[in-house]
Amino acid sequence: MQLSIVIPLLNEEESLIELHDWIVSVMQSNHFSYEILFVDDGSTDGSWKVIQQLSQKNPFVKAIHFQRNFGKSQALHAGFKAVKGDVIITMDADLQDNPEEIPELYNMITEQGYELVSGWKKKRYDSIILKNTPSKLFNWAARRTSGVRLHDFNCGLKAYAKDVVKNIVVSGEMHRYIPVLAKNAGFSKIGEKVVKHQARKYGSTKFGMERFINGFLDLLTIWFVSKFGKRPMHLFGALGVLMFFIGFSFAIYLGIDKLFINPYGRLITDRPQFYISLVAMIIGTQLFLAGFLGEILIRSKKEENRYIVSEEINTSLSDN
Repeated sequence: MQLSIVIPLLNEEESLIELHDWIVSVMQSNHFSYEILFVDDGSTDGSWKVIQQLSQKNPFVKAIHFQRNFGKSQALHAGFKAVKGDVIITMDADLQDNPEEIPELYNMITEQGYELVSGWKKKRYDSIILKNTPSKLFNWAARRTSGVRLHDFNCGLKAYAKDVVKNIVVSGEMHRYIPVLAKNAGFSKIGEKVVKHQARKYGSTKFGMERFINGFLDLLTIWFVSKFGKRPMHLFGALGVLMFFIGFSFAIYLGIDKLFINPYGRLITDRPQFYISLVAMIIGTQLFLAGFLGEILIRSKKEENRYIVSEEINTSLSDN
């Protein structure tokens, strides 16, 4: 199979039929073998009924329905586990991503040798104050922190080689940083394509300003995990040794001063250096213990379910 199209969604019943028909038109005109995988992230409207109707009409439609809303990252993770295509396309269900971009994205993976291609919505139709400006700041920070030179990390329209999606784990709210996860996993051939951005046709956005705050927090998390996720002792142990050394140095200074330089001066416990020494050594010990605990947790952690699937259509996710 050439293409798998993964579409995570939440309460998008108005757009699903139009999006499906548009994708099918592109697939047929380019003679692609394909599957369309809808991942319903716990919609409370009629989205799942629409998907069921589409699956009865089109045997290439597959679907996963979550018991409740678990988040876009979990939806993508489930979709990545279930797909079978050589190239995987992700796109949003709100008709803001253009299916006409798919053939060129496919060619960039299969012919130009990219492992991941991210869309860049260079011209946007969103609010300048509420979305465009915060998005530019967010993308600048992501580039500086991760070293991945993309203009638009949060674009839902992306293309992946199959090996990429089968070897990364998308958890929490890390869907914004899939290119960074791919880079950390060793996939360095990451490209970018300017894509058309269309104004939302139905409904309203499911994301508020808090997504940018969460995005920056996730950016710090992914930076830490990428550098120290498998060796927390390297960070906490180093900081612990540094703090303990500072505290111990103050203690040595106080001891020498009291014994040989100023034996009849103030009591050691009356001097602020004593408390600096004490606090620094306690913090150093705690940081060192945190590193040990982190190492133990890494070695003992087990894979856990991050979502519950209530129904499936033409997939075998529960068998994976």
